[in-house]
Amino acid sequence: MSATAIGVLFLLLAGAMNGSFTLPMKFTKRWAWENTWFFWTIFALVIFPPLLTFLTVPRLGAVYHEASGGVIWMVIACGAGWGVSQVFLGLAVDAIGMALSFSVILGLSAAVGSIIPLIRLHPGEVLTGEGIAVMVGVLLVLIGVGVCAVAGRRREAALGQGPAKVSVMVGLFFSVISGLGSALVNLGLTFGHPLLEVAQRIGAAARWSPNAVWMPLMLAGGVPNLIYCLCLMGKNKTGKQLGGGGVSHVSLAAVMGFCWFASTVIYGIAAGMMGSLGTVLGWPLFMSLIVITATLWGVFTGEWRNAGRKPLQIMWSGVGVLVVAIFVLASAGRW
Repeated sequence: MSATAIGVLFLLLAGAMNGSFTLPMKFTKRWAWENTWFFWTIFALVIFPPLLTFLTVPRLGAVYHEASGGVIWMVIACGAGWGVSQVFLGLAVDAIGMALSFSVILGLSAAVGSIIPLIRLHPGEVLTGEGIAVMVGVLLVLIGVGVCAVAGRRREAALGQGPAKVSVMVGLFFSVISGLGSALVNLGLTFGHPLLEVAQRIGAAARWSPNAVWMPLMLAGGVPNLIYCLCLMGKNKTGKQLGGGGVSHVSLAAVMGFCWFASTVIYGIAAGMMGSLGTVLGWPLFMSLIVITATLWGVFTGEWRNAGRKPLQIMWSGVGVLVVAIFVLASAGRW
């Protein structure tokens, strides 16, 4: 089996984990949103990234000392911007559900996170068979998530929560902001590639070298999340609810954090196995798989119950387009 094929299999796992990471939030009933997101941030962005990086990247201090300061600050800036977008992701899921919010967010993220690296770093590949296949695949992703978004709006209308409802429009606004910012994860990994090269030269295994990027990116992303959650807990007087959740709620937040961070690490490994265009090909693939997973969970957890047959038919059509996009992007390296 080729390295690209193995990379696609890793992406399947990463997409399934990332598309499922908000599911435990449905069961933290004794916590407000900000309580759950606070502990998710601690696990996913503050604890897990440094722990894994120190275990897998030798002489970490030397890696950052040898790397360009400009590269490190770019990674940190991408992380901070992405951290703001994660706040909006959590708010969007809370407002309009997993299916619709993930569709809008990840569609925008797929386009921005793939096309910018292609044009900026591989301009000579844009008009080749591989480059055209990438753009066709990204276009299919946008169409697929657009169809899923239409299905979500039909669902809201069928449930008596049509387009005029303020919370739906606010949720869509949150989704757009989050979608644009979510691409910064892939841009941080792409433009932080010199860190991977330094880490490998010093002794890190190729599959673990992306952790040299993930640690500063995630830590920077954790700052706006923690600040926002603390502000909300102060404003809403929900800090006292933390004690009411007990070990079960903390454990659920830890599961959320593990699924999200592990999926990101696996994505970095997969992208490294897919050649020079790994982040260009892998990112829209990753996004498509997350949308499909989140959509399935939305159906299984009752988000589409009593919505009628038509919205579900539209939604499955969108998923079908995303499946085609996956095949196009997975085969793009052969064109």
